[in-house]
Amino acid sequence: MSLVRLKGGRIFDPANGVDGERRDLAIRDGRIVDVPATTPADHEYDATGMIVMAGGIDMHSHIGGGKTNLARLLLPEDHRDNPVREPAYEAVQDANGRYLRLPSCGVCTPGTLATGYRYAEMGYTAAFEPAMMPSNARHTHLEMGDTPIIDHGAYVMLGNDELFLQMLAARDDFERLRDYIGWTIHASKALGVKVVNPGGISAFKFNQRSLNVDEPHVHYGITPREVLHTLSRALTELRVPHPLHVHASNLGVPGNIDSTIATMDAADGLPIHLTHIQFHSYGTEGPQKFSSGARQIAEAVNARPNVSIDVGQIIFGQTVTASGDTMMQFRNTPLGRPHKWVVGDIECDAGCGVVPFRYREQSYVNALQWIIGLEIFLLVDDPWRVAMTTDHPNGGPFTSYPHLIRLLMDKSFRDEQLAKLNADAQVASALAQLKREFSLYEIAIITRAGPARLLGLRDRGHLAAGAAADIAVYRDDPDRERMFTSPAYVFKDGELVARDGTLVATPTGGIHFVSPEFDRGIEKTLRAYSGANLASNFAHAAISDDEVCSCCRGGRLLPVECLANG
Repeated sequence: MSLVRLKGGRIFDPANGVDGERRDLAIRDGRIVDVPATTPADHEYDATGMIVMAGGIDMHSHIGGGKTNLARLLLPEDHRDNPVREPAYEAVQDANGRYLRLPSCGVCTPGTLATGYRYAEMGYTAAFEPAMMPSNARHTHLEMGDTPIIDHGAYVMLGNDELFLQMLAARDDFERLRDYIGWTIHASKALGVKVVNPGGISAFKFNQRSLNVDEPHVHYGITPREVLHTLSRALTELRVPHPLHVHASNLGVPGNIDSTIATMDAADGLPIHLTHIQFHSYGTEGPQKFSSGARQIAEAVNARPNVSIDVGQIIFGQTVTASGDTMMQFRNTPLGRPHKWVVGDIECDAGCGVVPFRYREQSYVNALQWIIGLEIFLLVDDPWRVAMTTDHPNGGPFTSYPHLIRLLMDKSFRDEQLAKLNADAQVASALAQLKREFSLYEIAIITRAGPARLLGLRDRGHLAAGAAADIAVYRDDPDRERMFTSPAYVFKDGELVARDGTLVATPTGGIHFVSPEFDRGIEKTLRAYSGANLASNFAHAAISDDEVCSCCRGGRLLPVECLANG
């Protein structure tokens, strides 16, 4: 019952309309509380002149599951060579014996411990795995559960699994499809649903090398538009807060702006979230037949209030691409640097492709990709419908967020970086003409309040009384990259976990998931399908509350409330 007070900070809390107001924050039992200023505190922290925000929320970061581990295994050199950490830090442990610094745990795809540590060191308190296969859900929860400090959750992949496609092709009753989707969310303890290249991963198994939004699947005869509309409608009727999370068709293909806009319209006005949209915003103009479609995409988003996006900004340097889009990852294998790759499939459920990649400033295509992401950030009007991501690790590691924040807030710095790029890409860009600079209020939206709202996390992403005391306190520094790299204080559920970018505690984060209502009668169909086609035992398919808590090292269960009727 001890009371903690942060004194004198400038509060940026967009969910409650607070824009730089100077006031104290009080914390009790892991929650923000409203108490009189005269109430004595057990602990006080001086935040005078500092910037206070809710803990950061990364709504799209590959931190768990099979492909993340494959990415780690594929680049052992990344784990050996890590100049950010010093070997002397290996001896630093918390009270539970966990290392608070690791000498070599990777930059492109850090290990589980380093992932939690580095997020917390930057002021982030939650990150969400966007591509959990139903058949691999336990593994995903185990890896996320081994990631300390931060809360987590995952979106389960549907729309390429054989049973869904069979039911859709057979024109099964929509209610049965909806119940199958609801059961899958329940069984995998998911926070939402993601579809990757709708129908395209399955089509690739039949040697179909691309699949546009209205092009029939060569085997099932259904179109991606049907997949998208069915999933969007089902999630709306199940009242799942997070819209369908869509990795659209034709990732990375010049001219894909048309299919990206068609994907938005396939939802038919229902909520839909297009992820890493930078990779889906390419035109075919110019001598190299590769151009920015950012303005068209931004205009499409601005005109469709049902559409939200995250950007998937690329960051120059070495990374590794890890995606469930086996069709496109196989296509990208010749571009792998270093030249090695993995492509796989599990239980006809979904698959993955893992290809290392190095983004280069003097590459015309890479430079234009960097430009396109920033153009989208700057051209979309409503920051509440834009989340800041790099599609970690695909566009770059999440540890580059402070650098990205500076690019968005500081036009002169952005222009300096632009001037270093491939000359032809600079000429093809409108970035230099975009004068917008994000404010601290807008940064708090795209990194905290907006993702919380999109995910239905009512007690996260804001600083009102009753909210979880996930708080980041930054020293106000004109160099926004330095500022957002090392917060003065980071609190997770009211406990101080980092100070000046150095960890002081490693608590266990919680598990966010949603429990929609559905007709359990669908289990008869699922049991029959499983018995005829799958290696796993259907009796063990669903993950119980006790089991997921155990998987996640005793992490607290954080059920997300479904939307109200009407």
